Amino acid sequence: MNVHVFGDVTVVTPSGRIDHNSAEKLHEMLLPVIRTQIGERRVVVLDMADIPYMSSAGLRVLMLASREAKKEGGRVVIAALQSDMQEIFEISRFNMVFDTFDSVRTAIASISPNSLAAFESG
Repeated sequence: MNVHVFGDVTVVTPSGRIDHNSAEKLHEMLLPVIRTQIGERRVVVLDMADIPYMSSAGLRVLMLASREAKKEGGRVVIAALQSDMQEIFEISRFNMVFDTFDSVRTAIASISPNSLAAFESG
């Protein structure tokens, strides 16, 4: 999982299949990032471009991350869902829970136009 800060937005990029076996690892890596970054930046963008599949265990981790962010006064948004993941989000109605964007660039531009220059230069 990669973490990059662009102005007041943190972009987190997990990779690989997220299933019952790997969901706990995602949880252990993601929640500390949420806790430390939300306080300063308020928004974490999850770049899902490298996630081809996510089971209900992975969706649960996303829900926990969203709750943690809200508790800290911030939010988590989702960017760059692959088509299969887009379908999973629609079926599970997670597209109603999370703001989703076609790309990380689009997410940052919508959330914090001031951070867009940092993203495009970095």
